Amino acid sequence: MAKRKTQAKKPETVKVEDHWLADDLEGQLSVDVYQKGDAIVVKSTIAGVEPEDLDIFLNRDMLTIKGKREHAESVQQGEYFVRECYWGKFSRTIILPSDVKSEDAKATLKDGVLTIVMPKAQHSRNIPVKLIS
Repeated sequence: MAKRKTQAKKPETVKVEDHWLADDLEGQLSVDVYQKGDAIVVKSTIAGVEPEDLDIFLNRDMLTIKGKREHAESVQQGEYFVRECYWGKFSRTIILPSDVKSEDAKATLKDGVLTIVMPKAQHSRNIPVKLIS
């Protein structure tokens, strides 16, 4: 059998548009969620965010973090060589693995790392049920 030669196709040129950089879109935070003793801890790197530009909402088993990161200087699109940092609004909603005591939650922002510590709500696992005959 004769071997068939195949020619490699030229890669297609793809035009990258900056629609994902539009002001109305929100970035999504990366988070670590873990338990430490009787608490659930959420950590996220949010360098460059001022505390007054950050909102944290907590309701039993759902945590929402919203904020914005402002770009300090104006750079024209054509002046970038690499553009990987996200500037603008961001948010993240996390379903927690258990209910927490919202009123006892504490949040700290230090060195660009947001840490939220939420004590787990203690629920009685054995609930007696009366039999009606």
